[in-house]
Amino acid sequence: MDPFEQLLAERACERLIIDFVHRLDLGEPASVAELFTRDGVWRWPVGGRLIEGRDALRAYFGSRPADRLSRRVMSNILVTVASADTAEAVSYFTTYRVDGYAGGMVPAGPPVQVGHYEDTFHRVDGTWLLASRTLHLPFGGPTPRTKAPLA
Repeated sequence: MDPFEQLLAERACERLIIDFVHRLDLGEPASVAELFTRDGVWRWPVGGRLIEGRDALRAYFGSRPADRLSRRVMSNILVTVASADTAEAVSYFTTYRVDGYAGGMVPAGPPVQVGHYEDTFHRVDGTWLLASRTLHLPFGGPTPRTKAPLA
């Protein structure tokens, strides 16, 4: 593969990784389904959670509580392009999250999750999409409910 084309593919996949968490944290969570191939898969091996297909992904991510405030920090993003139409990536994430958010600033607490994603990507009609995302969560805890916002 031409080095410039490889760079473009890596950047497109990196952009998907970041767009995913922006949509969860700042946009419409259900819209992350559009970042997947039609038969895309999200899995969390612990507990056997497996979500397959855009409609199921839209329902799953769209079901998060309306009063949930979250921010994810992504790091150590490493994309490996396997061919002109396939790639893989590993990226680390840290999630800060509270339920019961009613506006304002809430006291900072420790992250509720620290883990990594393993992704596969396919280029479909010239557009890179997630084919699968697997969540690995070595550090996790319950989502706290927020108290009154800081003044």
